[in-house]
Amino acid sequence: MNHIGLRQDLQLLAELVPNDSRVLDLGCGPGDLLVHLRDHHGCRITGVEIDPDAVLQAIWAGVPVLERDVDDHVGHFGTDSYDVVILSKTLQVIGQPAEVLGQMSRIAPTMIVSVPNFGLWRHRLRLLRGRMPMSRELPYAWYNTPNIHHATIVDLEDFFADVGLRIKRRIILDEQGRQRDWSTKVANLRAGSAVYELTR
Repeated sequence: MNHIGLRQDLQLLAELVPNDSRVLDLGCGPGDLLVHLRDHHGCRITGVEIDPDAVLQAIWAGVPVLERDVDDHVGHFGTDSYDVVILSKTLQVIGQPAEVLGQMSRIAPTMIVSVPNFGLWRHRLRLLRGRMPMSRELPYAWYNTPNIHHATIVDLEDFFADVGLRIKRRIILDEQGRQRDWSTKVANLRAGSAVYELTR
């Protein structure tokens, strides 16, 4: 499959989406992943994005996109109206993550969620030095970060179980975005981010 021009983490997400699926991307940004899924996987696509500049870019790319706040509007989509719902590096910035995940499981049988790992050793070290975590996956300073929920790999997997979601597949990525076959304990310390395929 041709992934030229697609961000590395989005390439991984694209590989999890079956061809010809109906795909909803919550927090789609400029729509790069959706364009790829439409053009190379034959998917029928819809995006939701709150940032007006990103919405314009998505429209220019031909992506059907709704300018909405995910927290307030995810409940408006019909039950089983999509095959796959994607939440890429967005879970940590939304106000009601349990509610949004619950709605995602109603909208589609398959959910793909990617998240940064706040438990990364480098973040822990910065905290010990009295500084808030910053890294490739968390590039913001404390005063301008959009991240309002900080979870480790262990926290996140407990949370998925608590809201009734099953992990079908987990892809652990190191700080450079390379796939690693680490145990949960090691991943919690060394992973920069993770991608999950979830089912009801």
